[in-house]
Formats: sequence, structure tokens, C-alpha cells
Amino acid sequence: MRRAELLKELEVEAVWDMIIIGGGATGLGTAVEAASRGYRTLLLEQSDFAKGTSSRSTKLIHGGVRYLQQGNLSLVLEALRERGLLIRNAPHLVHNLSFVVPLYDWWEGPFYGVGLKLYDLLAGKLGIGPSRLLSREETLRHIPTVEQSGLRGGVMYHDGQFDDARLAISLALTLADLGGVALNYLPVSGIIQSNGLVTGVEARDAESGREYRIQGRVVVNAAGPFIDGVRRMVDPEARGLITPSQGVHLVLDGSFLPGDSAIMVPHTDDGRVLFAVPWHGRTIVGTTDTQVPTATLEPLPLPEEIDFLLTHASRYLTRHPSASDVLSVFAGIRPLVRSEGSGDTASLSRDHTLLVDSSGLVTIAGGKWTTYRKMGEDTVTAAAQVAGLAERPSVTGSLHLHGWQEGVAASNPWQVYGSDASALERLVAEKPDWREPLHPVFPYCRGEVVWSVRHEWARTVEDVLARRTRALLLDARSSMAAAPAVADLMAGELGKDQAWQDAQVAGYCRLARGYLLE
Repeated sequence: MRRAELLKELEVEAVWDMIIIGGGATGLGTAVEAASRGYRTLLLEQSDFAKGTSSRSTKLIHGGVRYLQQGNLSLVLEALRERGLLIRNAPHLVHNLSFVVPLYDWWEGPFYGVGLKLYDLLAGKLGIGPSRLLSREETLRHIPTVEQSGLRGGVMYHDGQFDDARLAISLALTLADLGGVALNYLPVSGIIQSNGLVTGVEARDAESGREYRIQGRVVVNAAGPFIDGVRRMVDPEARGLITPSQGVHLVLDGSFLPGDSAIMVPHTDDGRVLFAVPWHGRTIVGTTDTQVPTATLEPLPLPEEIDFLLTHASRYLTRHPSASDVLSVFAGIRPLVRSEGSGDTASLSRDHTLLVDSSGLVTIAGGKWTTYRKMGEDTVTAAAQVAGLAERPSVTGSLHLHGWQEGVAASNPWQVYGSDASALERLVAEKPDWREPLHPVFPYCRGEVVWSVRHEWARTVEDVLARRTRALLLDARSSMAAAPAVADLMAGELGKDQAWQDAQVAGYCRLARGYLLE
């Protein structure tokens, strides 16, 4: 994926059908939707794909048991349908995971049992497994490290699990397969208008500094937590649409949850659900819901959020984790749509909102990873009307994403590459040392760094360690030790010197220290 060739596309194409701002789940999903309908599509991302919220999720593709509790059946129905479609369209990245709700009071079995049967019913033909009550012994077999004192049994249900950043890369590759163009590190600096209508964007290449004026029949604002900033490029007085909410997760060693299932705690002190989820050989515990004043690309967890997660994890796990057990901590900003009268962000809807300004700027806000495809479908339908493009039906409900491959074991470290794994195998065979591990604690080899530069838009050490691989989240300290090797391999591919390598390693280590609990 040669950046210079992609940049030339900006000069060749006089007017794009759709220009999409934002390379997270929503922007990528919208771009794939547009390109799959035959519209000439350009996506621009200010940093790296999924740099923000979209790489910092709980790693679940789910209907939302909490939304069922809130009575938001329409959102649950939509999300369960999208969950079923995504498992079909990206089986190399999304798989069935069983969840157990541990029961400690007599009333919990009937209460949660009935609720989860409704969850099954809403999923219909796209269901991925029936819920059922578990005895105490069965519960311990599935989650052997759950707190046993007072345990009566459990309720098991099923949802989807995925690798969020890898799904984002798969969407970018799908966009390229469909003839669209995606560019990271090309932030939009302004909106072009003519007679009060949006006609394109101004963008600046973060690497070269070169500026571009790019014409488009319609511009879609899918910038996640930063959509209000884009809207104010058109109207400086635009009222804020987003209430940013921070969610934090802790990553622990896999021994904290050694069974084959995740734990779902349906009611914590702040009314949220809490998950302990096995993922890539680790245990993820999350999440929090804390309103923050502004959105940033690298949000930092608050001490009270860390305490909340450690306290609740200790209530439900026989091994009580402490700060010294945390391998990595990551925070993301949810772009929740503002609602008058809502007292806290936990109560704000996760539905998406579509807005068309008088200027013709199309903004898509809210939502969640699970419903990214439906958000893209709704957005492109509206944007095509704004642009006066030929009406074409959506095909993404049955569109296999790049790398589609069935039957790959979830334990296979190259599962996330899907059908690209054979090409990756040929690449690592080119040089003996490319099979060598990046670091003893990670399942990644040196050749994967080369692959990510050549085929997956990786431009920085952070791109590789945070999102092409997930080393930063799996063990932040060990990822810092791997950074020099990554910089050396990337320099060989990108034609960079030692000074570039040194700056990359230093910058990455500064960032990674924010994922450690000192």
C-alpha cells in the first residue's frame, strides 16, 4: 500500500463522489458502503486508522444486554442483527464467545434467565447460541476463578468477540478492494464552500506538509469525538452535538480468567455492566463511563477509574488484582450524542444520529462498533441524496470483508489476517530472521512489521505496536522493549535513517508509559 501512489489519486480525481472525514469504525464503514455502491470514494484520517475510540473498545460485537435493561429494544434488535451479519461477513475477525453471569442471590436466576431468553428471541435466525441456566459446578467449570463464596450458579449467554483495530484495517483494505482510496495522516484543515454549500475539503499531509484542495459532491463528517470541530469549520457558531464519555479498561494476565468464557456483571456501583473477557491470551476488565470536558487522541485514565475497576474485579475474582498486576491500561472516548436533561453519560443513548446541515455537510454521530455497517448504510443513502447521485441499493449486508475465511481457529496467531495469511507466510519465508519473534511475550514475528508497512498503511512504530499488532495493549512495558526492532525493520522499508528510528522509539516509549500504572 504505497502512500505516494495513493496521494497521486488526489491529483488525478477532479471531483470525488464522496469525501469522508474520519478513519474510525464509522468513517471506514461509511466509505466501504459508498464504494460498494459504486460511488468514487475518498476517506481522510488525521492520524492512523482506528487511532482513537475504535481501537479502545471492550472487544465485543454485541446486542447490548444493558440496553435491554434500559428498554431500548430497537437498538438491541438492530445490534443483534448487525452482530449476526458481521460474524458471517468477517469470520476471521469475529467469533462466538460465551458469557456467564454469576448468581449470588435467589432471585437472580429467574430474573436474568428470562431477560437473556428475550435476548435470544430478539436475535431470531441470526442468533449464535441459546442462553441457559448453569449449576454451581457448571459455572465453576466455565469460569474457575470466579468468587465462590455465596455462588449459587450462573446464566450463560452468547455474544461476539473481535479485534477492533484489525477489523478497522480489514475495512480499509475492503475499501481499497472496491476501488476507494483511504489515506491516514492527512488531516482535514478546512471545508471548501461555494455559495453557502460545501464543495470539498482542504487537507494537509502530516508527513510532507503539502496542502491539497479536494473537490467532492458531498462531504461526510464521521470524525467521532471530533465531529463538532469539523462542523465548526463550516459554522463557527454550531451548537455542540457530542458529550464525550471516557471508558477505561485494564489488561491482566490470562491466568486471572483461565476458563473458556467471559464474566458479565450486570450491575455495578454506578449502574453499568462490567466485563472480564479473555482476549489474545490476556484478561480485559472494563469499562467505566466518565464524562470528560474535551476529547483527545490519547486520553488518560483517572485514578478513580482504576480504583473502580480493581475494586469490582476483586469482588468477582478469587485472585484480587492490584495495580502491579496490570499489564496495560487503555482509555477511549465515546462520542455520545448530547441529550437535554440527562444526568450522566451512562444514561445517554448509543443510537446513532444523522444530521444534514443547511450547507449540505452530512454528519454521522453516536453509535457503536457493532452497528457501524448500518450507520454507514444510513449515511450513504442520505449523502447520495444530498449529492444528487444515482440511487443504488446497499449490498454490505452480505459483503465479505477483506480476508474473509472460515474455519480458522481463534488460537491461531495469524487468524486476524484471514486469507492473507498465505501471502504473509510467503513474505516471512523471504528472510530467515523475519520468522523471529518481536519479543518473547508476544505471538508476533518480525515479518509482520514488514507486512504492515507494505500492505496495511503502517507509518510509525506506534501504528505497528498499537494497532497492526496489539502489543501495546497486551503488555505495554514489553512493547517498549520491542520498539527498536520495529523501528529498524520499518526504516528498511520506508528508507528512513537512524535519526528517524531514534525519534520513533523515543516517541513511542513516551506514549506507552501512559498505558502503565506506575
